[in-house]
Amino acid sequence: MDRRTPNVERKHRLNREIMAPTVRLNGVDNEPLGIVSIMEALRLSGEADVDLVEIAPTADPPVCRLMDYGKFKYQEQKKAAEAKSKQKVIEVKEVKFRPGTDAGDYNI
Repeated sequence: MDRRTPNVERKHRLNREIMAPTVRLNGVDNEPLGIVSIMEALRLSGEADVDLVEIAPTADPPVCRLMDYGKFKYQEQKKAAEAKSKQKVIEVKEVKFRPGTDAGDYNI
């Protein structure tokens, strides 16, 4: 865990956190590399200087991908921020009725 955000759980397991003996591995460019042992997948991630990230933990065997996790997380945050900025905010208009408001003012 990151020491700056101790209570935040990651959505994906990385590198040695993956407990499956074999994984279905996708490469850096998302090309399928087949079913390999976890040790072989960790060796390949070390050679490519990237992280081994578990994408689909419920699959049998789990699907993992070789990627730079920091870059992946940054892109996810950018997508979320862009989606939030494009979100349309509904604004409710208010009309105040006071004792001095005439009956003709009600006709909008």
